[in-house]
Amino acid sequence: MVNLTQTFNMKKKLVVFSGAGMSAESGISTFRDSGGLWEKHNIEDVATPKAWKKDANLVSDFYNQRRKQILESFPNEAHIQLVKWEESFETFVITQNIDDLHERAGSRNVLHLHGNIRMAKSSGPNQEKKYYPVNGWELKISDVCDDGYRLRPHVVWFGEDVPAYQQAAEIIASADILLVIGTSLQVYPAAGLIHEASSNCRKIIVDLHVNEFNIPSFFEQYQGSAVEVLPSLNLT
Repeated sequence: MVNLTQTFNMKKKLVVFSGAGMSAESGISTFRDSGGLWEKHNIEDVATPKAWKKDANLVSDFYNQRRKQILESFPNEAHIQLVKWEESFETFVITQNIDDLHERAGSRNVLHLHGNIRMAKSSGPNQEKKYYPVNGWELKISDVCDDGYRLRPHVVWFGEDVPAYQQAAEIIASADILLVIGTSLQVYPAAGLIHEASSNCRKIIVDLHVNEFNIPSFFEQYQGSAVEVLPSLNLT
């Protein structure tokens, strides 16, 4: 969890809000392609509470394959650049991605808005009470929580609340610089977080398709991949 009380020596606060485009450059499949599918599955079949109730084995296997892919992937140069900026800025990363590439790159303050696939949680009541590390890529049918309920992926599905939303809003509200990377800002409630930034906050968006988005005019816009743009981006 991000420690909001951690103090730094009067460095400006850089908050990074990353999306699927950040991980895509490491070879990780984006959430859904132009056909509305995710790895050839309908979203409704693998990313909703109803899907889990209907076929928990299918859903668990789907995320096992995503976890395996993530474990075989590596942080890219954009992930590394964020770590380098920690020398000059009080840096926080809020990510919509369920992979752990930010952590593996070395980022120290990472908040997962939509969960972390390397963790699991109870499929019963009080799901957010405790998270369980998944060893390797496979979450097995026999894996259960302390209360005996089967473990499910620690991922926020469609139709579920976003437990980390309020903490993310507080972090963004205190930002001096908000850097949005690899997200269209079209999916809510996550997209609404940008409006938590203060009027004095410098706001930047970097995305390969930024010219296709309806981006608020107060954003500086850079079209290109994170790997291409970030190393030469001047934040001072």
